[in-house]
Amino acid sequence: MITLLNDAPENVAAFNASGEIDQQDFKNIIIPHVNNKLARFDELNYLLYLNTDVEQTDIAWLTTLVSDLEKTKQCNRAAIVIDDAGLQKINSFKTKENFKIFSKDNVYSAMYWCNNGNEPEYSEK
Repeated sequence: MITLLNDAPENVAAFNASGEIDQQDFKNIIIPHVNNKLARFDELNYLLYLNTDVEQTDIAWLTTLVSDLEKTKQCNRAAIVIDDAGLQKINSFKTKENFKIFSKDNVYSAMYWCNNGNEPEYSEK
């Protein structure tokens, strides 16, 4: 299931993914919210908090999502927040300057980066 992260900055489309994730989540939640952000800000700053056991989950949908984001001309920044085991699994994604993967320990740095384009000068630990 995918839900909105409502405490995200205004210019960030932020989502929490947990449990079973399917195409209806994209159709009913992600696409309308992303379109709303694009209409208001003319660029997409995107954050996905993966709150699921990635080692036990087929993440083919995530590969498609990242590929689609990389192709979107309006995609300014995109971040995925994931646990350490998941980091190992998705590290094979092509990373570009506007796409970053953050550990769950650095969720606030991820949100800050999506909002501002840089990371805070303080450490979260």
